[in-house]
Amino acid sequence: MQIQIPLNWDDLRIMLAVARGETLSAAARRLGVDQTTVTRRLAAVERAVGTALFQRVERRLRPTAAGADAVAHAERVEAEVERLTARLAGADRAPEGYVRLTAVPILVNRILIPRLAAFRQRYPRLSLELIAEPRNLQLAKRDADIAVRLARPAGGTALCRKLGELAYSVYGATDAGGDLPWLGYDDDHADLPQARWLAREARRADIALRANDAETLFLAAAAGLGRTLLPDLAMADGDGLTRLSDGPVLRREVWLLVHPEIRHLPRMSAVVDWLTALFADPATTASR
Repeated sequence: MQIQIPLNWDDLRIMLAVARGETLSAAARRLGVDQTTVTRRLAAVERAVGTALFQRVERRLRPTAAGADAVAHAERVEAEVERLTARLAGADRAPEGYVRLTAVPILVNRILIPRLAAFRQRYPRLSLELIAEPRNLQLAKRDADIAVRLARPAGGTALCRKLGELAYSVYGATDAGGDLPWLGYDDDHADLPQARWLAREARRADIALRANDAETLFLAAAAGLGRTLLPDLAMADGDGLTRLSDGPVLRREVWLLVHPEIRHLPRMSAVVDWLTALFADPATTASR
């Protein structure tokens, strides 16, 4: 369905804020207004176009068919406005706004966050919303703007490229001592490369604990419950873990996905460039 009724930039900004925030309160924070204002202005837009643009699904506001068309149009206009603003303001204008970035918890908690301070210092007006989620969120459904995945995406409309590789080694608690049991993945995640490697190694021994995510296994290993396979880049001094293998035993590709309509916005480019540099660093694939 194509929206034919002209909408002004303020109307489009309301729709974008609601689509990205998924709640009226989150949209209000993005726009710097109160929730009542967002509610009133969104209702006025829907009356003007004569159809609902959002529907509530599991306590989240999701675009309807008409809303998705309007949001896509708004993103194209936003990109043009931001490019024009950047040209008029000159190259010194720093990117600003919100970017929703999703990755599995261990990447967010152990790799991105520890390296975020320098990025925040460089772009103080840019706000990252980090979504640590084991599931692959859908960029096409506006679940996130950018995703970092540990496998090459299959299909979809998102722009993607390989960022680098993660080296995995065996880790256990520094002070655990003895012959540590294995910590592995549950049956729902048995197809992961690191789960298959662990299953082969533990073929003649019981796996003491199973989990659905590497972050949980990281914490279990640090608690002295056993040994498991973890990314070398996720390790840091003081985390209580020691590498038990001679070197990396597995490598996984790291892929970047970004929504095509907003890829060239300055704020998206800033995050993409940061992620590209982070995973292109030789330390990403080097052994610890």
